[in-house]
Amino acid sequence: MQVHEMTGLELMQAFAQGQFPRPGISNVMPMEAESIEHGRVMFTATANQTHTNPMGGVHGGFAATVLDTVTGCATHTVLPAGESYGTTDLNIKMCRPLPFDQVLFAEGKVINAGRNLVISEGTIRDEAGKIYAHATATCMIIRPS
Repeated sequence: MQVHEMTGLELMQAFAQGQFPRPGISNVMPMEAESIEHGRVMFTATANQTHTNPMGGVHGGFAATVLDTVTGCATHTVLPAGESYGTTDLNIKMCRPLPFDQVLFAEGKVINAGRNLVISEGTIRDEAGKIYAHATATCMIIRPS
């Protein structure tokens, strides 16, 4: 099956199963898809020393990228074949500093899917459930012309 013939859910599941090459961002940001379902994704993410900010902690861009990924991937799971999306708005709340070299769990969930926009939310938590960052995102649906 061709990529443009797959629903967003089928495509995301195929990526998670290694049926397509990993997106380049995964070479920079250590993220792995753990579960993909309609309207919800779960990834693991682990910050390392390449994600250090000038003060020696994990750069906020790490959390922003992970949250953009899970909210966008959750959005993709509700789209029909041939449609894609683009993030138009990403609002992030950093709740506490992210740790280095600790596996964190990033979940993205669709809150509302309309005709032209999809709204989703994402969280980064540790194994105990402590929240490190939270985001809401709005994505526009892109249809083939």
